[in-house]
Amino acid sequence: MTTVVARDAARAILLTPEHEVLLLRIRLPWVEESFWIAPGGGLEPGETVEECLRRELREELGLDRFTMGPLVWRRQHTFNLKGRGRLCQRERYHVVRVEKFEPRMLDEAESEFLERFHWWPAAELLSTRERLTPLALADIVARYVSEGAPAEPIRVEILVD
Repeated sequence: MTTVVARDAARAILLTPEHEVLLLRIRLPWVEESFWIAPGGGLEPGETVEECLRRELREELGLDRFTMGPLVWRRQHTFNLKGRGRLCQRERYHVVRVEKFEPRMLDEAESEFLERFHWWPAAELLSTRERLTPLALADIVARYVSEGAPAEPIRVEILVD
């Protein structure tokens, strides 16, 4: 019987006034190709979404000062951990408005998976052939830039690998 571990996570769509988005290109040992991801990670026991984002953005980017913005997306992703069971991760994506800065990975354990950081112009996200996660990231950013925070309940993107 395969063990499935459930985990809640928070991610930040860091957006500059020039509509650039900071993403991390990572390569995980159990995934065949690299992909771009918004910074963030799993909530620790007793941690709120905001506390998680503060910890994760400090560890992954060296970013200490920011205001957490609106929730713009939710997704649930279940994937195989190559012989270590399956992980069902429920993610919340919040916009975080920032001035462009030079990110620096402070978490040594996570730095082994990081290939690079990149500030993406929002318009380029729509046309890239690079693998983005979540799959709807370019549309989420474009919709936020043109319409602002969603007024209706956020739809959940559900993926199973």
